Amino acid sequence: MSDGFATRAIHAGQEADPTTGSVIVPIHATSTYAQDGVGGMRSGYEYSRTGNPTRTALERCLAELENGRHARAYASGMAATDAVLRSALRPGDHLVIPDDAYGGTFRLIDKVLSGWGISYTPAPVSDVDAVRAAIQENTKLVWLETPTNPLLNIGDIAALAQVSADAGVKFVVDNTFASPFLQQPLELGATAVVHSTTKYLGGHSDVVGGAVVTSDDELAEQLAFLQNGAGAVPGPFDAFLTMRGLKTLAVRMERHSANAERVVAALSGHPKVAKVLYPGLPEHPGHEVATKQMKHFGGMVSFLHADGEQAALDVCSRTRLFTLAESLGGVESLIEHPGRMTHASTAGSMLQVPSDLVRLSVGIEEADDLVEDLLAALG
Repeated sequence: MSDGFATRAIHAGQEADPTTGSVIVPIHATSTYAQDGVGGMRSGYEYSRTGNPTRTALERCLAELENGRHARAYASGMAATDAVLRSALRPGDHLVIPDDAYGGTFRLIDKVLSGWGISYTPAPVSDVDAVRAAIQENTKLVWLETPTNPLLNIGDIAALAQVSADAGVKFVVDNTFASPFLQQPLELGATAVVHSTTKYLGGHSDVVGGAVVTSDDELAEQLAFLQNGAGAVPGPFDAFLTMRGLKTLAVRMERHSANAERVVAALSGHPKVAKVLYPGLPEHPGHEVATKQMKHFGGMVSFLHADGEQAALDVCSRTRLFTLAESLGGVESLIEHPGRMTHASTAGSMLQVPSDLVRLSVGIEEADDLVEDLLAALG
C-alpha cells in the first residue's frame, strides 16, 4: 500500500541518519569524499558536483512526490529548464511552447537556443488542435505550462500528452504553479516534469533551486550527465532548505488555494477590476479541464485593472501585506506587474502580456487581512 502525499513529503528519501539517528537529513557540507583505495568510494560518492547525500535525499523525495523513477535537482528553475532543453534538443530541432510562457523560459529559448539553430512555435495551451498544428517534421519537444504564468490558462495534460505521443515527440510539463500536490503530469502521460523549487516546493522565499522528474530512463541518463557535466547543482544547504519546505507542502497548498478563492471572490465584480483570471472560476475557459486534472486551483491569481496600466502600477505600490516583488509560492503574499517585471523580456513579441495585468501570489496569512489589503489598494 502506497503512503499518502503528505506522508511521502515528510518521509520519502529522509530516513534517520544511520550514524547518529538524526531524524533530519544532515547537511553534508563537503566538496569531496575519502576513498578506501583508488576507486573505493563509500556509498558511491566522490565529488559533490557529481553527487551529495543531502541532494540525493531531496531527489528521492521529489521523485516520489511526482510518481517518477528519477529526479535531478539543479541550482535554479532555469537551470532545470536549460537541462531539459539541452538534453532533448539539437541544432536543427524545433519545439512548441505556450504562447504565454514564463518570460524566463521564453528568453532562454528565443535569445539563447535560437542562436544554436533551434526554432520554436508558440501555441495556445488551451487549444489542443493548435498545439497539434504547431508540430513540424523536426519537432522534438512540446513544452507546457499549466496553469500558465501569468495568464493562468489551462492545458489538458492528458490530451496534449496523446498529441505528443502520436507525433513521437517528448512532452514536458512545467508544474511550478500547481506543485505535485495539486496535479500529477507524469500520471497523465508527460515525459518529464520541471519545477522551480524556489516557489511552492521550497515555499519560504529563502532558497533558489530547480528540479526535473521523469520515468524515461534515457532522458534521466542525459539529465544526470548534463547535471554533472555543466555543474548547475544546488549546494547541500539549498537541498536541505528545499526538503524542509516539502514537509509542509500539502498543508500550505491547501491554505494557498483556500485564500486565493477568498481573494477571487472579493475581486470578482469589483468596479476597478475588468477581469479576474483564475481557473477556479466557473466562467474560466479552462475550468472544466482544471477540475479534472487538479486537486484544487492553486494560490496564483491575476487580474486586469479597469483603468489601465498606470492604475495597475498604482495598485502594486499601495498594498501593505502583499509585498511588491518577483517570484511566487512563498508563505507571504506577493504582488507584481508582469509587463514591467517578470515578463519584461516578452515585450514586442507574440508573448507580450497585457499592460494592465496584475499578478498575485496569495500567501497563507489570514484571508480577511489579505482581502482588506487588496480592497484598500484598489480604492
